Order: sequence, then structure tokens, then C-alpha cells
Amino acid sequence: MAATVILQPAGRCSWDEPVRIAVRGLAPRQPVTLRASLRDEKGALFRAQARYRADAGGLLDLERAPALGGSFTGLEPMGLLWALEPEKPLVRFVKRDVQTPFAVELEVLDGHEPDAGRVLASLLAGHGFAVLALAYFRFEDLPEYLDDMHLEYFEEAVDFMLQHPKVKGPNVGLLGFSKGGDLCLSMASFLKGITATVLINSCVANTIVALHYKDMIVPSLGSDIGRCTINESGLWNFLDMWDNPLEERNYPSIIPLERAQGPFLFIVGMDDHNWRSDFYAQIAAERLQAHGKDRPQIIYYPGTGHCIEPPYFPPCRASVHTLLNQAVFYGGEPKAQSRAQVDAWQQIQTFFHKHLNGKKSVQSSKI
Repeated sequence: MAATVILQPAGRCSWDEPVRIAVRGLAPRQPVTLRASLRDEKGALFRAQARYRADAGGLLDLERAPALGGSFTGLEPMGLLWALEPEKPLVRFVKRDVQTPFAVELEVLDGHEPDAGRVLASLLAGHGFAVLALAYFRFEDLPEYLDDMHLEYFEEAVDFMLQHPKVKGPNVGLLGFSKGGDLCLSMASFLKGITATVLINSCVANTIVALHYKDMIVPSLGSDIGRCTINESGLWNFLDMWDNPLEERNYPSIIPLERAQGPFLFIVGMDDHNWRSDFYAQIAAERLQAHGKDRPQIIYYPGTGHCIEPPYFPPCRASVHTLLNQAVFYGGEPKAQSRAQVDAWQQIQTFFHKHLNGKKSVQSSKI
């Protein structure tokens, strides 16, 4: 069934009247991008777009569905109009002939932008690194949802890379974001052959599900979804959901990163609304120092939220969380976040070149 855009009132309407926009005929929970564009009387082009997800019945109603990113976020039924921006800077929207209507073009595009993790992997490959982007759920024959995690699966991936003829070796590096970050911490702590690990807004404890390796179990850090809040735009904030890893009952969930062979780089968004990334990085630093190890490199980015994307990607301030299936607010101020993404990408390359290729030049953060 083809998707159909529904407007109420249909046809012409006055600019001072709200328009109800809906899309019918989508697949259940389908991710889509809505784009609006129009030209003013002087021919100047104005555009806006936002990412959404249809409901279980395949309906997208902008009066009920929050925008997950793009020109705006949150519940903004008229956002595709008030967020219109000129293609060229410093152009004001002009209307002199009030007897002729504006024609607004609405498009419904399938999907959102590519997964940032895969894009980072391909970008690193473009700079001479042999890269494996490892999926661990919701891909082909992998589980649909996270269940107990087994580190042997990730150990096989490390062994595969080390034995591959195009991998220089003798060691590999890891790059992890969010939940993928604490998995990388566990890999660096328990597996051999890993000498450089980059963590982007990651927790120092194991999260969400228990982690198994041989006869060992690392439990998940405690959490309480009842501590979550919902902002005025209908977006969830999970910042207070997680327990404090430093409370005695949560000690078993802390990953023993002092066992790692190589150094760490922690990239931290100071406006992360998913979890307390700056606090977790400090725990890691203090734990390494207490065990006589070098402190990790930590780069803090003010005004930057949870989702630090590849350089020049549109900053993602909200989206439907992959695990929780809820519209989640991630934080970040667009301009600061955009600059952080560019700088973080340079820092990641410098770190890996230094610790995997032996290049000694270190680039300091410009932010």
C-alpha cells in the first residue's frame, strides 16, 4: 500500500490557521523523513525536514508523533512550516501579493540517515585502517533484542581480525559508542590483542544485560525506569535512570579496565542526557590511577549531547531509542555539537595512528 499524505483542511488554507499533517499507509514503526519546501515571490528557496517513526498501525500523525531530529525536535505539529530556512543565508521570507497562495511541497522519504557507527567504520577504512563493524543484535540471524551477552562472540571477531591477511597487527583497536562503549571496555579488559580503545559517551559499568565470559559473569548496573522524566515535547530523559556504580551494591558491575593492555580515549559530551558520561570517565581515570596505570585521555565537549556523530552529520538531539523503543532526548546544542563532531573525528584518528601505527604526533583538541 502506497503512503498517502493527509492534510486538514485539504487544499487551500489561511497562513494563520494550523494544518494537520498525517501520513497513512506506512509500515508499522517505519522510520521516515518529512521534508517541506517552498519558494517565495523572489524565488528564494526555503526548506525544513524532520525525522519521525510511524505508529504500530502504520500511521504518522504530527499532532501525536514527536519529531526525532532534523530542523526541530519534539511534538511540533506545525514545525515543517515555522522551521523553514532559506537555502541562502540572510534571506528574509517575503510575501507582497496577498491574493496569491504559497505552494508548499511536502515529501515523505523512507528511512533516516545511515547508522553513525557504520559510517565511522567506513571513514576509518578510508584512512587506511582495516575495520570490522560488528553487529551484535537486530541484524540477520542475530537476536532481535539484547539477552545475556557472551564475550566469546566478540573474542571470535578479534581473532578473525588478527588472522586476516590485510590486518597489519599484531594488535587491534576498538571504537565503541554508548552500550557499544561498555562492551569495548569489557573486550579491552578481558581479551588479548587489544592495545587502543576509544569510548564515545560510554559507561564504566556493564549495562542493560549481564555479560558472560567463560565461568565469569559481570552483572548489569542497576536501573529504575521510574526515575525517568518526560519533557514538554514528549521526549524521554534517561539520565537519572541508572544507579551510581560507586555504590557498594553496584561494584560487581564495574568493568575491571585496569586489566587492559593499552590506553583509552574517552570522548565526553557535557550535555549528555542519556547517562553521566563525564562522571563515568572520571571513575575510569581514578580506577586506573589507583591500580598504578596511566590515566586515560579524556576530551570534554561543552554543549554536546549523547550522539556524537561523524563530522558534518546533522546533530541528533532526539530519536527512537534502539533498545527502549521510546522517543529519547539526547541533548546537545547544534552549533557546539557540530564543532565537537569535527574535532572528535580528528582526535580518534590521531589516537589510533599513535597507538596502532606508531605515529607519535598527537593533535591537541581545538575546543
